[in-house]
Amino acid sequence: MEGLIGKKVGMTQVWDGQGRHVPVTVLEVGPCPVVQVKHQAGDGYEAAQLGFGPQKPQRLTKAVRTRFEKAGVMPCRALREFRLEAGDNVKAGETLTIGVFDGVKLVDVTAISKGRGFAGPVRRHGMAGGPLTHGGHSKRRIGSIGERNLPGWVRKGKPMPGHMGAVRVTARNLEVVQLRKDDNLLLVRGAVPGPAGAMVIVRKALKKA
Repeated sequence: MEGLIGKKVGMTQVWDGQGRHVPVTVLEVGPCPVVQVKHQAGDGYEAAQLGFGPQKPQRLTKAVRTRFEKAGVMPCRALREFRLEAGDNVKAGETLTIGVFDGVKLVDVTAISKGRGFAGPVRRHGMAGGPLTHGGHSKRRIGSIGERNLPGWVRKGKPMPGHMGAVRVTARNLEVVQLRKDDNLLLVRGAVPGPAGAMVIVRKALKKA
């Protein structure tokens, strides 16, 4: 299986096998019931649709409720599809656990980053700003945004003030420090996008460093 759904618990620090003090993000990954299996013959691709987190049936549409009833699993808050790997033999109604990541050294974690609202260029893009002394009147402003000569307009893609955060971000090649199967916890080195409690998608690293 390519990956599982989980949620971000928070950050802490642990000792690794070499006696180093490592900052880690704690992820609660799975268990994820298999709600639906897509086949090449009928759907055109091979994938498994997994669920995560309990949800009240009355908050779902009838079509979605029927999908859970057909699979024989409890309604879930989140549904995501994962590509099936060679040799995977999963069926609707099964439950996948964190054991999927046995022996995995690197993972990619996808989540929605924290929303920061409207931000200026200094915070959003790390611009230096203008001089803070000697009569400077451009403290945290953007400065020049175009050319005086042709073409004379603001070029597409110019870093400007605007909405910051609340976008889909993937942190790649995070090192797996610990795998605690009894608690469904995956400890990865470094930071993960999003606030504590946010839903995350954990996959085996695609572009391994």
